[in-house]
Amino acid sequence: MTDPSISLPASVPRITITDIEITRHRLHFDPPFNASWDTRPRTTFDAAIVRVRTDAGLTGIGSGDMMLGFEGHEPLFVGQDALAIERHRRILNNISFHGGRCWPVDIALWDLAGKITGQPCWKLIGGLSGSVRAYASSGTLRHPAALAEAAEAYAGMGFPAMKIRFHRGDWRADIKALEAVRAKVGDRLDLMVDCNQGWRMSWDTYAPWSLKDAVAVARELERLGVYWMEEPLHRGDRAGMFRLREMTDVRIAGGEMTRELYEFRDLIVEGCLDVLQPDAALVGGITGLRRVALMAQEHNLVFTPHTWTNGIGVAANAHLTAGLADAPFIEFPYDPPEWDLDRRDYMLAEPLQVNAEGMIVLPDRPGMGYDLDEAMLAKTRVG
Repeated sequence: MTDPSISLPASVPRITITDIEITRHRLHFDPPFNASWDTRPRTTFDAAIVRVRTDAGLTGIGSGDMMLGFEGHEPLFVGQDALAIERHRRILNNISFHGGRCWPVDIALWDLAGKITGQPCWKLIGGLSGSVRAYASSGTLRHPAALAEAAEAYAGMGFPAMKIRFHRGDWRADIKALEAVRAKVGDRLDLMVDCNQGWRMSWDTYAPWSLKDAVAVARELERLGVYWMEEPLHRGDRAGMFRLREMTDVRIAGGEMTRELYEFRDLIVEGCLDVLQPDAALVGGITGLRRVALMAQEHNLVFTPHTWTNGIGVAANAHLTAGLADAPFIEFPYDPPEWDLDRRDYMLAEPLQVNAEGMIVLPDRPGMGYDLDEAMLAKTRVG
């Protein structure tokens, strides 16, 4: 047994991985989703579904990134103990270095571990809690009045917080949208701002802010009582992040697309961030991010994952956060009508939802607790 977080009775036999299957799917929709971080309107949403099968008839399910570059590596897992999760993480880390972000396999392995042990994943991961508060994460750049109405709707649904996107070309226009929201909801919602400066889509040549730009924005965010300022500088500008963090009272957040676990160690040691936001579907999986969550805790920093993949990715990050981290809340991608649960979670039989108090309450079922919509997956399958 290589992962000390999973304990089994001595009588439970070894369960072996027999197959890993990847299928890819595409949902077409209209009207388009105009994501703030993407200059191209989106009319499709792709998902890769990972199934890890065993000789016990149990299957673990994961999703998130598109699993590019994984095909051909299946023999590295087939025939291995399904619960040798740390061993599997090391192989996935090697694959990730040479190719794509294949961490949905780790999510599937944790789902499988829960099914093998008869426990929900949040209990296996740490058992701290079976629920976590969610913040409504908007994705579009609405007109100030429309954004304020959306914020009012989120507050009415019980969300304790909302994340607002900046990327209107001039940060002063972004501030006007934020002001409209604060005027509408007052202190009923904690507000976070995603500045969208850390990375770009491959076709986007828009230059990131300088430190002076970020400081000017931070002063406005202080005035408006913003909880954190996300990705205010290019991801490689660690010196700028450190200086900005020293110059403002607003928490500095980042790391959602960071590829390597050691980079989080360096971000912590160099004093770059107050809030760490790695996504288990994109970096390290649950197995790797347990390390980051504990590092954050030891340095009195906030650990709360990015979750903009799909409902399976949201669920995996929620199990990790609820089970191990004392996060104030976790990201819940939701911006209807352009980004509603039917689009985000089309691969699931039931979408992941929050309750009337804005909480994600995780099931006590073994594993992650989700089921696939096989009919929808058959209809949307590509390749």
